[in-house]
Amino acid sequence: MAIDATFWVAVSFAIFFGGLIYLKIPQKINDILNKLILEIKNEIDESEKLRSEAKILLDNAQSKLDTATNVSKEIMEQAKKDSDRLIIEMNDKFHKSAEIKKNLTQVKIIQMKEAAIKEIKDASIKVAVDSVKKIITTSIDKSKLDNLFDKNLEETKASLKKINS
Repeated sequence: MAIDATFWVAVSFAIFFGGLIYLKIPQKINDILNKLILEIKNEIDESEKLRSEAKILLDNAQSKLDTATNVSKEIMEQAKKDSDRLIIEMNDKFHKSAEIKKNLTQVKIIQMKEAAIKEIKDASIKVAVDSVKKIITTSIDKSKLDNLFDKNLEETKASLKKINS
């Protein structure tokens, strides 16, 4: 039997694998692979846990967003109602204010009219008294004039008191 190179390759191959088995290399590789598999499995479990937590957080955020949207709609509706109510109140106040100003103006006009009539009456009475006085002084003697003047003056005063009251 001739020992050739393939024989020595086969022997070295068997020795190599025997050495690997003797040094428990396959078992160490198996332990390392099992350890890596366990780590990967733990990471997958952790990622699933994080995914479920993220889904819960997303659902919570979505519900808060929906609540905020509803609240903002309610606030907008309330603001619209308030603005409509304020517009109506302001309109009513404006009309009431205009009515009050109109009434005050009418009262002032009436007062001014009454004052003007009183001034006209006073002026006409003064002119009449002066005219009567002039007529009397030119046509009647002094003693009769004084008696007539006093009598007419008293009557005029009484008439003026009746007019002013």
